[in-house]
Amino acid sequence: MDRFELRRLDYSLCEDHEALQAAYKQFFKTRCPIETVRAAELSGFDENLWERLCAMGATTMALSESCGGDGATLVDLTLVAEEIGRSLAPVPWIDHVCAARLLARVGGDTSGVLNAEQLVALDPRSDSGPGPRLIPTGSIADLIIVHDGDQIVRLAFGTRPAKVDNIGRLPMAWVDPAAADTRTVVASGSDALVNYQRATDEWRLLTAAALVGLVEQAMTIAAEFAKTRYTLGVPISTLQGISHPLANMAITVSAGRNLARRAAWFLDNEPDERAELAPSAFVFMAEEAAKAATMAVHIQGGLGVSAEAAATAYLVRARGWPLAGGDPGAAAQRVAEIVCARESVRT
Repeated sequence: MDRFELRRLDYSLCEDHEALQAAYKQFFKTRCPIETVRAAELSGFDENLWERLCAMGATTMALSESCGGDGATLVDLTLVAEEIGRSLAPVPWIDHVCAARLLARVGGDTSGVLNAEQLVALDPRSDSGPGPRLIPTGSIADLIIVHDGDQIVRLAFGTRPAKVDNIGRLPMAWVDPAAADTRTVVASGSDALVNYQRATDEWRLLTAAALVGLVEQAMTIAAEFAKTRYTLGVPISTLQGISHPLANMAITVSAGRNLARRAAWFLDNEPDERAELAPSAFVFMAEEAAKAATMAVHIQGGLGVSAEAAATAYLVRARGWPLAGGDPGAAAQRVAEIVCARESVRT
């Protein structure tokens, strides 16, 4: 039997996976209450939380052992991403690890980014043209990885670009590669573009996983509220207009989680076999997370739409985080191109 045959269909977690996720769930529950999230909205970044997260090994785990990392799988990384989404943690972990993994794949210098001594950002748009581009972590990064034609370029700025206000409350900034104080080509050619596409797929995958955690927590907030509010003598949670949307949210969590883990496994083990899975997970969660978070706000009614409500914090990020990678339609187009190319070969 092919050693991968069963695993292609079974994406359940082993005990080590469960222990890993439990550890990060407890970390964010303790270190990142909603008050911490709110306090960091102006900058989009909590430096203290970031330092504590790095001290747990969340950044070193993402790199291979040959680079001095811990060799975590992409499935492992989706578990951490899910907890970041659940807590709305204001840390650039997804951007940093995707950029660091890209540098490692192309033989770039990872000494400064391994332990997050240098915070590195990534342009998650594989189709960015020349000129300035919006980078999700551009206002706080020490190094920024972009692609320019067939080159992968590392940028450094003496003065960091100014933060741009955005719905996702991210440390986003306009970055002009031509204005960088230091510009270093770390790879070029067709292989460089393939590796960059892999990095953007990983970014989409981990963002999808973060949105899964976000939706599950938004659902929990809405469900707890619905169980304590009554109308005509019964909890509003018993009404079909409330219970059915909550059930749909649970389905979204289950479907998105399974799709993300499946995409992670294939991207790690058979990247060319089901290359459409990672962008598919992103497209699915980008659409469904916004719907689910909107419903969570509606269930809470007037309380939910207030700026102080936790549900509102989840809603704006459900809408804003996917947009950090540009139009989700670009990911949908990539899915279509992959599937069409595969079917053309078969016929």
